[in-house]
Amino acid sequence: MNTPDFDRWQTRFGQTEDYVFGEAPNHFLVASADFLPKQGRVLAVADGEGRNGVWLAARGLDVTSLDFSPAAQAKARRLAQKRGVTMEIVEADVHRWTYPEASFDAVVEVFTQFSNPADRAQKWAGMRRTLKPGGRVIVQGYTPRQLEYGTGGPRVAENLYTEAMLRTAFGDWQIERLVEEDVEMSEGDGHSGLSAVIGLIARKP
Repeated sequence: MNTPDFDRWQTRFGQTEDYVFGEAPNHFLVASADFLPKQGRVLAVADGEGRNGVWLAARGLDVTSLDFSPAAQAKARRLAQKRGVTMEIVEADVHRWTYPEASFDAVVEVFTQFSNPADRAQKWAGMRRTLKPGGRVIVQGYTPRQLEYGTGGPRVAENLYTEAMLRTAFGDWQIERLVEEDVEMSEGDGHSGLSAVIGLIARKP
């Protein structure tokens, strides 16, 4: 794979031994713990250095950690070993991967906002397809107001999430939580400071 996005993320993840977004899981994911299955398969989309996938695996879940950066995935393997857990690590473009039909009990997507609108639609279609009936999707992303803060995320407005966008994409499912808020984030150097974010939990019929 040789694209500007791939090269940029390979460089970002590979230029330091530190974890760009820290080793701790995303705050919204942790706050959503009660909505996760007690057992079963979970897909972590664009899981990067593995902080969220490893946390999910530590809860006893069967995790598939999907990302296109070998540099990030090397760190994910180290973090999994450090935490004493195992997970399947799949190297693939999240927009082009063949999402298997009705295969996961939960799908987690946290700050994967390198996706342009066309790629995002393809990614979300795959996430919808691969979730089992009764399963939940958990999404966290930055809103356009994040451009004012500049404390992480893309500087491309069309890549950012809004309530209307999430309702359009998942509104035919049962929306169990949809919250837009300003939070003080401390998730590595990549996400640090006051941030404008939105989180969604939706259950597939």
